Amino acid sequence: MSTLVALQVGESVKEIQLEPVSRMDLIKYSGASGDFNPIHTIDDEAKKAGLPGIIAHGMWTMGNLAKLFTDYYEEGFMKDYSIRFKGMVFLNDVITLKATLKEKQEKNLRFSVQAVNQQGNEVLKGEVLYHQY
Repeated sequence: MSTLVALQVGESVKEIQLEPVSRMDLIKYSGASGDFNPIHTIDDEAKKAGLPGIIAHGMWTMGNLAKLFTDYYEEGFMKDYSIRFKGMVFLNDVITLKATLKEKQEKNLRFSVQAVNQQGNEVLKGEVLYHQY
């Protein structure tokens, strides 16, 4: 495994492809987060809201971004992040997480991050500030 310190601006960490989004993922996340909005777990409720089907919680997608940096916990931590939701995530979508080093300043590494679905559509984009110990 390489280290984040060795990355040069423009280089990326290893992409992570999540398992297809399952109803059980969203039920578990509802319980963990306290967000029981039925558009995330009940097909008929999502359709009543004008959606083609249930959608993943945006925060579920955002929370998964941390997986990009899990292998590097001994080097530092995610100090800050900001994101924009760009699209919806549906059941059975396969989400790929990506991070590219944008800037290096002493112990701070700024990454451009994104999540894309199996069609290559961006569903989330933003930045992570990673602080090295």
